[in-house]
Amino acid sequence: MTAGEKPLDGQVALVTGASRGIGRAIAARLGRMGARVALCSRNAQGLEAAATALRREGIEIFAQAADVTRAADVDALVRGVRAALGEIDILVNNAGIGIFGPAHELSEQDWDRILDTNLKGVFLVSRAVAPEMIRRRTGHIINISSLAGKNAFAGGGIYCASKWGLLGLTGCMAEDLRGYGIRVSAVCPGTVETDFSPHAGKDSKKMLQPDDVAHAVAMLVTQAPQSFISEVHLRPTQKP
Repeated sequence: MTAGEKPLDGQVALVTGASRGIGRAIAARLGRMGARVALCSRNAQGLEAAATALRREGIEIFAQAADVTRAADVDALVRGVRAALGEIDILVNNAGIGIFGPAHELSEQDWDRILDTNLKGVFLVSRAVAPEMIRRRTGHIINISSLAGKNAFAGGGIYCASKWGLLGLTGCMAEDLRGYGIRVSAVCPGTVETDFSPHAGKDSKKMLQPDDVAHAVAMLVTQAPQSFISEVHLRPTQKP
């Protein structure tokens, strides 16, 4: 993309978990590409700070606090986006949490929190957005997964389960929706330098940055119309 180019001009993007980190970087990238961007997060204060910063860049922003694990919140969010910005062309399901430790030492509440946010949330938001995409026969749904959805590691039991499940959901959604011109893709980053989870003993200078994930999303939403990339694996050039 050259300076001044706006390949997403006129399009509307909804990014969940957009108050910080990867979500905020994705929202900024899509906005700079010309999209009108809707932000959501459970953190109302952080959400407003992100919205204010992006508006200063000249990006048209709609922000609404929402808990993606609650169907009523999701439905209200999608109605709000449509009323403020128009129909949703791009959905980035980024909201996620991580709780780490041996699965046998974690609680039922830990299980519910992780699976509800990382998996149920994607289901609820996609379900709310997909019917209008189907009617219009166009759209992108991009789910931010993780290489933890491909690789097991000690202490990652519940988190990995959520991300493996997300990849299964993404693949099936892609098959369900591709006939309507809707492309469903997953981005699977390795370790990203955010405050999402502890990175004890790792060199932050060698980690992926939120903008690296945003770059992958930008690539997905500017593909040629006759094809789609179903899954992106994103790794740092050097192991942290």
